[in-house]
Amino acid sequence: MKEQLEQLLAEAIGQLKAQGTIPAEHSVNIQLDRPRDKSHGDFATNLALMLAKPAKSNPRQLAEAIVAAIPENSLLSKMDIAGPGFINFTISQDQLKGQLTAMLNSDSLNVDVAEESKTIVIDYSSPNLAKEMHVGHLRSAIIGDAVSRVCEFLGHKVIRQNHVGDWGTQFGMLLAYMEALDNQSAEYELSNLETFYKAAKQRFDESEEFADRARQLVVKLQSGDEYCLKLWNQFIDVSLSHCQDVYDRLGVKLTRDDVMAESAYNDKLPGVIEHLREKGLLTEDQGAQCVFLEEYKGKEGEPLPIIVQKKGGGYLYATTDLAAIEYRQKQLGGDHLMYFVDARQSLHFDQIFTLARKAGFVEGDIQLDHYGFGTVMGKDGKPYKSRDGGVTKLADLLDEAERRALELLQQKTTDLSEEQQKRVAEVVGISSVKYADLSKNRTSDYIFDWNHMLTFEGNTAPYLLYAYTRVNSIFDRLGDTAFDRDADIILDDERELALANQLVRFNEVLHQVQDKAMPHFLCGFLFDLAGRFSSFYEACPILNQEDEALRNSRLKLSMLTANVLKQGLELLGIPTLEKM
Repeated sequence: MKEQLEQLLAEAIGQLKAQGTIPAEHSVNIQLDRPRDKSHGDFATNLALMLAKPAKSNPRQLAEAIVAAIPENSLLSKMDIAGPGFINFTISQDQLKGQLTAMLNSDSLNVDVAEESKTIVIDYSSPNLAKEMHVGHLRSAIIGDAVSRVCEFLGHKVIRQNHVGDWGTQFGMLLAYMEALDNQSAEYELSNLETFYKAAKQRFDESEEFADRARQLVVKLQSGDEYCLKLWNQFIDVSLSHCQDVYDRLGVKLTRDDVMAESAYNDKLPGVIEHLREKGLLTEDQGAQCVFLEEYKGKEGEPLPIIVQKKGGGYLYATTDLAAIEYRQKQLGGDHLMYFVDARQSLHFDQIFTLARKAGFVEGDIQLDHYGFGTVMGKDGKPYKSRDGGVTKLADLLDEAERRALELLQQKTTDLSEEQQKRVAEVVGISSVKYADLSKNRTSDYIFDWNHMLTFEGNTAPYLLYAYTRVNSIFDRLGDTAFDRDADIILDDERELALANQLVRFNEVLHQVQDKAMPHFLCGFLFDLAGRFSSFYEACPILNQEDEALRNSRLKLSMLTANVLKQGLELLGIPTLEKM
């Protein structure tokens, strides 16, 4: 409906331009907002105020002209001018009812899918395989996953890329430690990667001989030495298994098939350097191969280097990222490349995207976007740590979430069996961790707070999961009793109307999530939907409503609410529960 209204306004502006009321050459950006006070209608615009100056007109008079120029239509039941020139629009009930019916009759809730499907390549999670995944890997994995789910739902082909770090100096250190233990005929256990890494790092720091061997093994590994590759493959296989366990617990749609690691581009890196040289973009600086772009300068005005090859011949993240960008467009056919990497990498990606275009690693009108995100913080205002002050392993965090959720459930009266309680605790605990993150603005830091995320009050996963079970319980109580699913929808009560207006926003919100890569828009929508249903449920009798037409209508509104809550949570990667 928002798109239809925008089209009506565009036609009105076009008419006013033709009449000379608005300068023909003036570009117009039509913006519609949803008023907080519903007495002001369903949509509002300050278009008249924005256009008054170029039109050399009084804003209120221009607002009247815009309203008069809007074509005759069945979308709107009312248009009002408020204050100095705000225009308020009220959608007709017939349009609203038609949209609700279409949503109920559609498996995809009548969401507008892309007329032309794009191939969207999404880079997310991408942990370093030297150690187990920790809390710092949480945001990329779940934000990227939610956005990828929404893009797929809206009709695009999504290719997930898990650009894991599996190459470089630290792997030489790990291989040297594995070799030393082999030579000592010592048994070692790779199942605890964190412990293994710390032991290797200690040897690296304490023994110059060990450190030299580690550096030698890096060179041998990168040159394809069979022995080094055997040890490396053993370590990588265990690391990826750890990652997959975490992804499965989180409900993240990444698999081993989505892994395209740094090492996968190793053979392409000499070609990247040669291509940059042929393009005349390389400059040698203190033995290193660099690219200097005029667009990026330091505080003193000096060009900032993009180092693509170290003095000793080694390659860097920039080199691998250039190879990955080329692969993602030219081999995978990506129309839009999305990167979910923390905000501290913003300059890096700005430089890489600019260089990729300039050097021809990508061509045409491909869209390249880095979607940065903030840090998970502790209550002390510092990056979140474990109780002992170390980095919290993600698997341990999820264990703690499930434990706390089970304690919470056991404090409540429930008829769930012990096994059912365990399953509910698993869903509630992990969903709480995910939702607490997804409900925050992607670009902001947020404070990790167990007490807040596991409460049944406010904008939390437990609240929404319970809201779904509450709606679902209506149909449990209804049982096999039939109701007329073709009955008319009645919106006489203000709570019915408020719920209906929220439901039809689902399509609009999903497109906002895709356009801005902001899952918190969907979280806010679902929270508001649950709140409006609660008000409707308390004020409008459903199963004991004697008027059959009203009863059928309210059952349809309840059913659609359940469908939207379930689909919305699924797009966030959160499973619903039938009982809690």
